[in-house]
Amino acid sequence: MSGQADAKADAMPGFRDAARAYAASSARRSVREQEADVFRNVNGALRRGRDTGGLAQVRALADTVRLWTAVMDLLGDPENGLPADLRAGIISVGITARRIAQSPEPDFDFLIAVNENLAAGLSAIP
Repeated sequence: MSGQADAKADAMPGFRDAARAYAASSARRSVREQEADVFRNVNGALRRGRDTGGLAQVRALADTVRLWTAVMDLLGDPENGLPADLRAGIISVGITARRIAQSPEPDFDFLIAVNENLAAGLSAIP
């Protein structure tokens, strides 16, 4: 563990055990499954934001924009191993998702559906 994590462990009882449990569970899951979990976590926030509004909504939409920005950056890398047509298609979806998340009246159900589809694709056995 890093020095910062050690400091947190001292300040928060149980942190070290939680960090170890997370590391152990992550080691057993594929990178694709971990990526799918990121989409699922953002979807949980989108559902809460849709239902409660306020700051939860703002945060969920900002997380959605950040997620899709990161995905598009990774797909735009020439070293990315995915086929060019697949990368272009996902980037197109990302552009749309970001536009909707940043619109004055975002369509939460659309964003959730898109993220669910990406999570399902990532979770599929290649």
